[in-house]
Amino acid sequence: MKPKALPFILAGIIVILAAGLIWALIYIRNIQTPLRGVAPLIEVAAMEPDSSVWGVNFPNQYSTFLLTRENQERTAYGGSLPFDRLEWNPRLVTLFAGMAFSVEYNEDRGHMWSLEDVREIARTNDDSAGTCYSCKSADNPRLWAEMGPAEYFSTPFGELGQQIDHPIGCANCHETDTMRLIVTNPALENALQAQGKDWQNFTRQEMRSVVCANCHVEYYFEPETDFLIFPWQNGTRIEEIAQYFEEIDFSDYVHGVSGAPMIKMQHPEYEMYTADSTHYRAGVACADCHMPYKRDGASKFSDHNVRSPLLNPQAACGTCHTDVEYVTGRVGVIQSQVFSTMVLTEEAIIEAIYAIEAAASLPGVDASFLEEARWLHRESQLRWDFISAENSMGFHNSSEALRILAVSMDLARQAQIKALLATGE
Repeated sequence: MKPKALPFILAGIIVILAAGLIWALIYIRNIQTPLRGVAPLIEVAAMEPDSSVWGVNFPNQYSTFLLTRENQERTAYGGSLPFDRLEWNPRLVTLFAGMAFSVEYNEDRGHMWSLEDVREIARTNDDSAGTCYSCKSADNPRLWAEMGPAEYFSTPFGELGQQIDHPIGCANCHETDTMRLIVTNPALENALQAQGKDWQNFTRQEMRSVVCANCHVEYYFEPETDFLIFPWQNGTRIEEIAQYFEEIDFSDYVHGVSGAPMIKMQHPEYEMYTADSTHYRAGVACADCHMPYKRDGASKFSDHNVRSPLLNPQAACGTCHTDVEYVTGRVGVIQSQVFSTMVLTEEAIIEAIYAIEAAASLPGVDASFLEEARWLHRESQLRWDFISAENSMGFHNSSEALRILAVSMDLARQAQIKALLATGE
């Protein structure tokens, strides 16, 4: 072999090895999930509702998930410790007059408590809509497949409950054979389709937020059928949701003091977070903060003890933020600002409510002004409730929360003025 040829031969070998390595990496990246890693210890049936069965193959995820039954801790404005919201904020009794939330409104606990919480609350009974179970059980994917959504939603709460034994679990978010994250709630599937979106094409990082939207969203029950619907046809911002409800002439109840046709907002965490929030724009998923990664030796897994990041700030925030103490302090400042603004908004709405009540009790009141006042009360309160019912005290999207509360307060004052005009003052 000539000495001059040696460098070319070595270069050729390096090129061949590099090409082989690149091919191997591409192959590994694109093989189906079931072919990767260690074979499962047991086979899990499709839509298996018992999370302990999944736990045989995924002990770290399951053992941390069980902690949602024990993590009853309270943060400044929420958490998972059960407490009476009506006692904490007596203004809610007036704001929700005429509906069940004015009688009992408790803080929810962790995922393992989902069945007890929905069954023990005074707002449900055997004759309630079975739809109330939609976000409460890992039995749901199987029942939706067996019964069909229409029959499931139309079955009374007491009757449907006889087929439901498991709290929220693995089957609510994962496909059994691949463990990929999936949409299981038919209402979410329909809502995404209405927006022209196909979740099957979403990235894994996107799905680490979308699976939360199986439950953590605003919704309503369709009259007559009790079919679960997410009001996203026009979009997911509050103005688009309010427009949707106006277009279908929907209301949840008539306010017991003002007589306004009202909307009760639920828990629109997904809508608020995805409304161009700072963390969402940065590509952060819900799971990054509420289910941060942990290590068990060489194994890396997502912590399934789903809870407030404030209860686990070093793991939840420390991955991206070096000064965790500063970050949690900033959270406190932001939440305090939103809370104080929310209180002022509540006071404005309550003043509007009593102004409408006073106007309605007088003879010769201008009916057109009175109806305008009631409509403004509705529009103001649904915006306030969008922030109040959302479980972050505004932190998921602080600028949007403050914007919505400002609009809500303005509408409440307009309602109060219209009520005064109705009396001729």
